[in-house]
Amino acid sequence: MGRHSLPDRPGRSSAGGSADPPPPGGPGPAGPLPWRRPSRRTVLVATAVVLALGAGTVGAARSGMLPFDEPCEGNTVGLRVAAEPSVAPALRAVADRAREDGTTSDGQCLDVRVSDRTGVEMAGTLGGGSASGFDVWVPDSALWVTRATAYGKAVPLDTTGSVASSPLGFAALPDEAEKLGWPERTYSWAELAGAAQEGALRVGSADPTRSASGLLALARIQQSTESGGKPAAAGKKDGKDEKGGKGGTAGKGDADVRAAAIVKLLSERTAPGDPQVLATLPRDATGAESGNPQRNQALLLSEQAAYTHNTGRQDAPDLRLFSPDDSTAFLDYPYTVLDPDSHDNTRTRAVTRFQTLLGSESGRRVLQRHGFREGHGQADDELSHTAGSRDPQPYGEPPADPPKSKDLSAVLGMWTITVQSVRLTTVVDASASMSSPVPGGGGESRMAVTKGSLLQALAQFSDSDEIGLWDFAVRLKGKRDYRKLVPAARLGERTDDGGTQRDRLTAAIGGLEPIPGGATGLYDTALAAYRDALDTYTKGGFNALVILTDGANEDPGSVTRGELVKELRKLAGPERPVPLIAIAVGPDADEEACREIAEATSGSSYRVDDPGQIREVILKAIMSAGHAG
Repeated sequence: MGRHSLPDRPGRSSAGGSADPPPPGGPGPAGPLPWRRPSRRTVLVATAVVLALGAGTVGAARSGMLPFDEPCEGNTVGLRVAAEPSVAPALRAVADRAREDGTTSDGQCLDVRVSDRTGVEMAGTLGGGSASGFDVWVPDSALWVTRATAYGKAVPLDTTGSVASSPLGFAALPDEAEKLGWPERTYSWAELAGAAQEGALRVGSADPTRSASGLLALARIQQSTESGGKPAAAGKKDGKDEKGGKGGTAGKGDADVRAAAIVKLLSERTAPGDPQVLATLPRDATGAESGNPQRNQALLLSEQAAYTHNTGRQDAPDLRLFSPDDSTAFLDYPYTVLDPDSHDNTRTRAVTRFQTLLGSESGRRVLQRHGFREGHGQADDELSHTAGSRDPQPYGEPPADPPKSKDLSAVLGMWTITVQSVRLTTVVDASASMSSPVPGGGGESRMAVTKGSLLQALAQFSDSDEIGLWDFAVRLKGKRDYRKLVPAARLGERTDDGGTQRDRLTAAIGGLEPIPGGATGLYDTALAAYRDALDTYTKGGFNALVILTDGANEDPGSVTRGELVKELRKLAGPERPVPLIAIAVGPDADEEACREIAEATSGSSYRVDDPGQIREVILKAIMSAGHAG
């Protein structure tokens, strides 16, 4: 889907004069957020020594048991901190004050340098195995920490607390807020989204594939829509529904349609993050600015971002903030130690010392002056009012539990299907066992039912999606176990015979047949297909590989399963994310092998007894896999 060109989208700030560490070894990734399923790799816990000298020293530091305040004696301990651009200025102010005051750690002057790094770029760098010279990372959400540890080569991480927080809400310009009844009327997330649709508001949002605030807000909207929050602009007054009742619970299909419509609405006016989406608001109160169709009238935004806007340019209209009353989403700014086991005692204590400074009374005041709540999320009336909140908006509600991984996966999957283009190669088992009849299938073979299901799946993709087809069996083409029947290309692309890629695929799927006597050459095929998917990777879309098999590897000359999994882990990474989706068909399929192969690429595996379920599983897998940037 095309996107409007939004004005004034500045790039990443380099403010502050801090000395940045060497840049990452490659370009910043625009890869997926790996909240498509629970991570295989948990955030690593530091060793007993690091725990004793790290997290344990926080309490000791606060009690005065550690000699942090002894004279420097001319020695300095330096720390490199990567921070989300929204919180970096506050952290930088605390670090600068520590230098000016000669603050010490273990008798050495503490010299902390803070650099602006977005969550998506740091998660990609760390997921690729490099800390890029940093000791500490403060993203805006723990979701990025989950993403960074999704790959086997990831840098070990240890989160030791939250330095700040900020709730998400719906910010509108004064005229639009008044039309919605601000501040008296309160809304659910679904109601706010519905009000935007019905009122034809120009609503902007941070891209949920690159922004935690965009993803969390969209997840709450979808959750609210599914739970029956009515998409109407009536709202409630003083907490009571003016239309009587909360609105009937919609069916799942209706909720999906409504959520997809909201996704389409938001996708046309996205920006990479809060600073960029703020730049899409009118720059002043003139009619030329407010009437500009490229300028947004409302935003899904954090309280801190609204605070920054309202305390910034005086000629820009202030925002009015609606706080949804059905579930509060928060950014939590986790203090995350990078590769803690590599730190010596001095550096470990310095890392803890800086966290202690941020949590001190003076550090909390600095964070508050930059629009942040304390880490536990308690509201400050002055801060919230400056950001645009007023009673009875529930801006003081405690944070709700964060969305589950499966909920975030569903949101990213819907975004992928609705907004992003797809590049998908499907690899089909053509071994002799695919001629076996499907139980209860009226005598149809596994291959026949598989073909019908694949044709149904093909119809779900748009002409801009790139789809390809392989088949495989042992020694299917010379010494190879696989054939490239139709290389991936846009379905609407014209072929030499005057048809389209869709026509070509339809014919190739219809021509799939089991090879008499053919055995299953799974491992070599999986490796070759994955390498090909990486070599032909398309930026800006969702890339994936689907492998359908009804058996176990039967090629004695192929790589072993262990070798295959090891190589896939080495190839997989956030720079070119390609989840492998393995579908085990029937009772004889090697389900364990499918699971190991898929997990090596942060993909997913499924078991189906009826090949007729393949269409549903492929679409479900894409929904679960989420987005590749």
